[in-house]
Amino acid sequence: MINQSYSILYISYDGMTDQLGQSQVLPYLVGLSVMGYKITLISCEKKERGEYKELVQAICTKHNINWHPLKYTRTPPVFSTINDVRKLKKLAAQLYQVHHYSAIHCRSYVSSLVGQWLKKKYAVPFIFDMRGFWADERVDGALWNLNNPIYNTIYHFFKKKEKQFLQQADAVVSLTYAAKEEIEKWAMGQAPITVIPCCVDTQLFDPESLKSEQKSALRRKADLPNNKLIIGYVGSLGTWYLLSEMLAFFKHCLLKHPDAILFFVTNEPKALIYEEARKQHIDFEKIKLISANRSEMPYYISLMDFGLFFIKKSFSKKASSPVKQGELMAMGVPVICNAGVGDSDFIIHKYKSGELVYSLDDKGFAAAIDKLKAEMNHPEAIRKGAIDYFDLKKGIEAYASIYKALIKR
Repeated sequence: MINQSYSILYISYDGMTDQLGQSQVLPYLVGLSVMGYKITLISCEKKERGEYKELVQAICTKHNINWHPLKYTRTPPVFSTINDVRKLKKLAAQLYQVHHYSAIHCRSYVSSLVGQWLKKKYAVPFIFDMRGFWADERVDGALWNLNNPIYNTIYHFFKKKEKQFLQQADAVVSLTYAAKEEIEKWAMGQAPITVIPCCVDTQLFDPESLKSEQKSALRRKADLPNNKLIIGYVGSLGTWYLLSEMLAFFKHCLLKHPDAILFFVTNEPKALIYEEARKQHIDFEKIKLISANRSEMPYYISLMDFGLFFIKKSFSKKASSPVKQGELMAMGVPVICNAGVGDSDFIIHKYKSGELVYSLDDKGFAAAIDKLKAEMNHPEAIRKGAIDYFDLKKGIEAYASIYKALIKR
């Protein structure tokens, strides 16, 4: 166990009531708390996610995590973020003056504005957990139009800050080796970079832990037929996932597998998916949709023969680690995805855990469909690959190693 005097202030602009916070922040902090670190957590929470606040508070209370939720400000654009940063700084400074944290751990760029400020003010070690090339993601995802002078200014502000974070941080965390290699080309003399992908709770996502009765019940709920090829998509669609191209791939798949079903496990509006299917003349009976909570996800994934996702390729996606890839692999489900995103190519080749689509057109689709399962590992071997690469325990240990290194200095 770690000396309880070793305390960490974790700052996240993402909310813990969001699904991302519940899958990609809280599990790590719980593990670090169990190891003996005293964790204080500040996050910005959206009003519409208030129904999950009691759940998050219960998790934090159970694991001695001192959670300080702040209200996320949505409008007006830009000024709302400035206001949130001010609130984060004020609260973080108040807490530091009482607890004198051993390190400040900041998730992504907005939170790192606070971490950089705290380091300058109190000389406390600062961890830049960059998650991805955030400013470039905003541009590549068409959220910031650089022809707009305001967004152009904001983009260049954060690119300047990105350089400062890398130079001034005491430790840097990247989601992918592809991003780490890119950063190292910049040769800025930054702190050591540790690669920690979006990890998976392989105890939750474990085929052996499923109850057959519940699996059968959820199959009936989703109206999935037996003995049909099930290609599945899990999670939100959002900015980056290419719905049109995924449906085009499925339409091509039907030529060889006419009984195939495309199964969406998502909270996205059904109309969005059905409208795109209508445009591509895909029979609605070939598409099944269901929404699910986190505890149901392993069951629904277990009903899939393949998991499918296509991501928009761009510079910023070098730093992308899709959560769904690890979850699918942990359940022994092979992945079909497009090449050139983050470390996905490396992972699929190393663990023979799926098939890459090299061009999002009929030729690329046909080549991938023809090779499905030809070179893939058995589901048990795919799961072992997930444990080797994505296991949550390894992610927690990696963060603990960073903390130990900073505390010993």
